[in-house]
Amino acid sequence: MVDILLIQPPIADFYLTAKRTIPYGLASIAAAAAQKGFSVAILDALATGKSRVIAPPEAMDDLAAFYGRADQSPFGLFHHYRYYGYSLEHLGLQIKASGAFLVGIASLFTAYSDMALAVARTAKASQPGCTVVLGGHHPTALPAAVMAETAVDLVLRGEGEVGLPALALALRSGGSLAGVPGIVYRNPDGSLHIGEPALCRDPDQLPVPAFGLIRRKFYQRYGRDSIVVTAGRGCPLKCSYCATGAESWMGFRKRSVAAVLRELRAASAGRQVGFVDFEDENLTMDRRWFLELMEGIRDIYGDSLPELRAMNGLFPPTLTAAVVRAMKTTGFKTLNLSLGSADAGQLKRFNRPDVREAFNRALRYARREGLSAVGYIIVGAPDQDPLSSVDDLLFLAGRRVLAGVSVFYPAPGSADYERCRALGLMPASFARMRATALPIDQRTSRTDSVTLLRLGRLLNFMKSLETAGVPIPQPAPVGNHMAPLVDRQQAGMKLLAAFLWDCGIRGIEPDGTVYDHRVSAALCRRFHKGLPGG
Repeated sequence: MVDILLIQPPIADFYLTAKRTIPYGLASIAAAAAQKGFSVAILDALATGKSRVIAPPEAMDDLAAFYGRADQSPFGLFHHYRYYGYSLEHLGLQIKASGAFLVGIASLFTAYSDMALAVARTAKASQPGCTVVLGGHHPTALPAAVMAETAVDLVLRGEGEVGLPALALALRSGGSLAGVPGIVYRNPDGSLHIGEPALCRDPDQLPVPAFGLIRRKFYQRYGRDSIVVTAGRGCPLKCSYCATGAESWMGFRKRSVAAVLRELRAASAGRQVGFVDFEDENLTMDRRWFLELMEGIRDIYGDSLPELRAMNGLFPPTLTAAVVRAMKTTGFKTLNLSLGSADAGQLKRFNRPDVREAFNRALRYARREGLSAVGYIIVGAPDQDPLSSVDDLLFLAGRRVLAGVSVFYPAPGSADYERCRALGLMPASFARMRATALPIDQRTSRTDSVTLLRLGRLLNFMKSLETAGVPIPQPAPVGNHMAPLVDRQQAGMKLLAAFLWDCGIRGIEPDGTVYDHRVSAALCRRFHKGLPGG
């Protein structure tokens, strides 16, 4: 029995990356609540290998044209829509057994908000006397939409380490909720009281997250722990597609090196750590700070350095030879580089600087240090020319870097979210506000977006052949069937040869049937023409 139960809901999507779902935020909130004397537990619905195929929402029916047939080739994208995590019935039993008077449910992404609301309904049905509160980016940006669900009693906007302990104290004492930072509640007349997002102005003052409440064994890789950490809050940039930049309510607050190292020591005490992901928007903005952090990490782990990653992306102008060398000696193996686009007009729309020169420098430093790199571009944004996105891929094709293709989706709270609303481009449902659902169908059509995703896969396959010393195949036609057990690389080479022959992108079903993917012929021809010898 506990006072407070914090829940990470299940997810329904075409894929899930488990190492990105460690409930770090809930652990941080739990520590803040425990500091005020409350007993807390985390119910992580994703800490299980269970998943099952389900029907996608009706709003996604058109995606069958792109994902409906299985594809076992290296150019395959998605196929089955799946429910990841424990069932709602199981969660209901756990909620009831907890006896919690306050149930907090994380709702980070708008596309997954329907599942958070389903958990809220389950909580109310299982523990009728509890108070159900939702927090996270989605309720912060769209509190009225969340409060339209009658199973939700309250919303906490902003940072839960500030709001949730104050809410728990108010509920326990029977005091007014009006003074709780970030609170949203229903007034007697049915209108909403909507507080400003709660903000922790000095993140260094927060307690170390309650790592003991995370099911750490589930998130292990190769028998060693994975850790998520944030070295700051927000971002100093003002990119149009981002909801956590300098002009957002979040601003930018950097933690001290000492505070970050204190957290890493606590997370690593008595553990074998194999992977640390910094979930920061821009980890290397302050080079002196970063170099000090790297030195401290080497002191903590000694000869047993874990792999370090900054999976949200690194801003290339911040990467010097000394910074990249320090990354190499401290456990980085891959640089995730944010390019955005190489097109001047699109960069202006994104409100991003042109980083191509810095990007090229970073790749030279990475190669010198023996690091791999991924360059990320955004496609499918409002008014974005799909041909310029092909040119972005060709920019990456000429460099020693893998292509990371990110399909744009409107993030509530961002400038581009408001732009999509003004242009009438918003998806018909929250469920479509995710990259896999190809949400925007405008200058870049959905067919264009999925074509760019497949061209990215094709490009990376070509790069993998080059790395392995395997020659690119000569153009050649392909039949309508392959042996079902054919080697995946050999199958990919045959399909690549066919693409070089006629610019068509094909897939292979489990029985060996070869079929044509629905793609944009114009984009495929542009890509083919831009390749060396194309």
